[in-house]
Amino acid sequence: MAAPHEPEVSTRTLVESMIREDATIDAGELYDVANALGMTDQQVRLCIKRLAADGRFVQEGRGRKAVLHATATTRAAIEPDLEFIRFMYAQDRGQVSWDGVWHLAAFAVPESARHARDAMRDTIVGLGGAPIQGGLYVCANPWEDRLHAAADDLGVTANITTATSTDLRVGGVHEPRELAARLWPLDRIADGHRRLLATAEGFLRELRTAAHTRRLTIAVALAAEFTRAVEPDPLLPPQLLPQPWIGTAARASTAACWAELRKSEPAQQIRLFRWYSEVVGEVAATTSPP
Repeated sequence: MAAPHEPEVSTRTLVESMIREDATIDAGELYDVANALGMTDQQVRLCIKRLAADGRFVQEGRGRKAVLHATATTRAAIEPDLEFIRFMYAQDRGQVSWDGVWHLAAFAVPESARHARDAMRDTIVGLGGAPIQGGLYVCANPWEDRLHAAADDLGVTANITTATSTDLRVGGVHEPRELAARLWPLDRIADGHRRLLATAEGFLRELRTAAHTRRLTIAVALAAEFTRAVEPDPLLPPQLLPQPWIGTAARASTAACWAELRKSEPAQQIRLFRWYSEVVGEVAATTSPP
């Protein structure tokens, strides 16, 4: 069974996390990690069946001796936004500073294009945008290129407006840190980072002596908790956050875990190792404990 401090991992997340560099999954290894996370073989079989029916995987063989082949659709959809992660750690290291500029975006997409409207809103929120009032959002970081690229892809370029301001006032509030506290749910975001910090610290103590299956289990669980913590995080600059900010410590502990995981990568590496090690490895030396 999973250790008490381990985060919940969905069966689908587990399967997608176990894809190796050659786009295959060793079913035996998958079942071993699933069992370690408290999942039953039946749960895994049903998930594989659903994913295969959806065209996400092709199964070769049966049971624990099977090999799953990820389709092109799956390979394209599951890679994390490494530039987002790279920016996050650069910010933590003080390599990105805030220039005092707020970035605004407004959009008004008609009901007839509801799908595009919802997708545009999701993009804005996903990039850290906070709603000010109907259809108007603000972000502390430059986002114009990504917003206009998304609007172009969705065919709503004519419906979006962007602007910048150094004199933002919302409901009479003008001071930047007060604005950030008003516009973003910082307490909830901090709670997510506290869970990540506790998870990473617990895993780091285990990793130095963990066996192969346990290390894979930790990698999957750590990535899931990391994603859960950072997805709602707008990555506000330090000038707008309470100090010390818990997110910085949580991400540092996560980097230390990945540094430890990289010391004994399996011969057939799962893509998770490359995705996170590619960025986190850049800072692991400065965040790992002596």
